[in-house]
Amino acid sequence: MTERKYFGTDGIRGLTNTEPMTASTALRLGKAAGRRFIRGSHRHTVVIGKDTRLSGYMLEPAMTAGFTSVGMDVIIVGPIPTPGIAMLTRAMRCDLGVMISASHNPYQDNGIKLFGPDGFKLSDAIESEIEQMIDLDSDDGLAAPDKLGRTLRLEDAAGRYIEHTKTTFPRHLRLDGLKIVVDCANGAAYRVAPKVFWELGAEVVKVGVAPDGFNINRECGSLYPERMRELVLAHNAHLGLALDGDADRVLFCDEHGDMIDGDQVLALIAGHCKSRQELTGDTVVATVMSNLGLERYLSSRGISLLRTKVGDRYVVEQMRAGGFNVGGEQSGHIILGHHATTGDGIIAALQVLAALVESGKPASQALHCFDPVPQLLRNVRLAQTASADAVLAKAPVRDAIADVERRLNGRGRLVIRKSGTEPLIRIMAEGDDSGEVNAAVAGLVDVITKAAA
Repeated sequence: MTERKYFGTDGIRGLTNTEPMTASTALRLGKAAGRRFIRGSHRHTVVIGKDTRLSGYMLEPAMTAGFTSVGMDVIIVGPIPTPGIAMLTRAMRCDLGVMISASHNPYQDNGIKLFGPDGFKLSDAIESEIEQMIDLDSDDGLAAPDKLGRTLRLEDAAGRYIEHTKTTFPRHLRLDGLKIVVDCANGAAYRVAPKVFWELGAEVVKVGVAPDGFNINRECGSLYPERMRELVLAHNAHLGLALDGDADRVLFCDEHGDMIDGDQVLALIAGHCKSRQELTGDTVVATVMSNLGLERYLSSRGISLLRTKVGDRYVVEQMRAGGFNVGGEQSGHIILGHHATTGDGIIAALQVLAALVESGKPASQALHCFDPVPQLLRNVRLAQTASADAVLAKAPVRDAIADVERRLNGRGRLVIRKSGTEPLIRIMAEGDDSGEVNAAVAGLVDVITKAAA
């Protein structure tokens, strides 16, 4: 497959009013995606949501114009979490779903994610087809004047999503008596997230719920968990949760303000599902970055761990291929296939809260399923003109990597990978002996740095 021009690992993303995040490209994308998904004589429909960035007001109408020009009707829903768009696309039998968001990036950036009729993100192959059509930008497929699409606003989209998320919480349980800090990052979930937890009985301390177009992810949300931690301690809350800008991932802290990463969340949810015979294939899917402690814990519970490349889309692909229903990343992307087609921070939080209620344990105990083994991640920055593949192919680098792998064999892991977005080589090692891990990473950093010079 040729190198892609617009789509990255999670849709299209970039600085607003700089290619590809311009109104003209959004218009061409709408035309191209619309043409690709017109399949039959029925009236075709696309649903479009967004987060709270100022630039959403520019990109939303541009994409709408593209879709309507090829005869697609457009349903506008306004600010809603990314998983809400995935849910609505499937529930409303839409032909396509669009989320305008740059997730955890600052307001200056924006992005566009596309979902197929099944509610899943598009495959690389379909994205490549759309890319070719964007660049051709021909007038083929434009609708006749009487066949243009119409636009309408769905007023109850947020309500539909709220009710959907609540159905994932066990019907016999309530959150009465629990105090929760909910940081919505001034993003897409600023209206819906506090309502979900409050309607299920919790006392909610909400923060990051006053978006102004510029403050999404600014000193709040999952990129700035300090605010959540401070409020948990100040309000004596039982749990804190911080969403990112489009609410497809979530981070937690316990009642002491101690942070909890996605590996502990995966361990808790997987164990909970296993005990209720709801873990398909007795398997969890995670990435190469998940801690060895998670793998050992799951193994002790009779659960296998499959690892993928870094990126929630690769986790979802493996889950779909194997029919598995629990997967995620350390970063807080938790995918629960029996509830959603993509990562959903609110649904993940509800599963954690259900486990807390049923166990009667505080978060500091329930969310400490295993002791992580020492893990160290370091980056080596390359010159813009340098090739990560060429550096990693050099003999001294290959020999150093092989030596570390031999030393860690059976007692740890080594992961070397190139960044998909920056000129970096990432080095991660983990093992029971922290001194050995530190020495291994330091040695590899030195060898790779010299090889890249």
